Amino acid sequence: MQSAASATEMLQIAAEAALSKGGEDLLALNVSEPLPLVDIFLLVTGNSERNVAAIADEVEDRLIEAGHKRVRREGRDEARWVLLDFGDLIVHVFHEQERTYYGLERLWKDCPVVPIEAAQPGRAVGE
Repeated sequence: MQSAASATEMLQIAAEAALSKGGEDLLALNVSEPLPLVDIFLLVTGNSERNVAAIADEVEDRLIEAGHKRVRREGRDEARWVLLDFGDLIVHVFHEQERTYYGLERLWKDCPVVPIEAAQPGRAVGE
């Protein structure tokens, strides 16, 4: 298992990658308490299947370039909900309808929010 600092570094890389491809409504949750094998979930919304796939591909490419190993990827063919498992960081890239339907924010509402350093267009960091 990697350090929490490594998970935070991975989060920043993933967030910047997602934003560079038009990812919206980024939210990072510290899920280490209920899930001891994972530190952070990053939730990202894309506005179409093509956008979801592009966001997931960019996140995956940048994390691999930074030397992190992907453990698993699911949902890339349908591109409605792509899950990228990088060990301590799991990135969920949703089509907006799937994000609303599955409501991971509600399921993990008791988990603390992790600040994202990458600035999101139209929002202050940490908002």
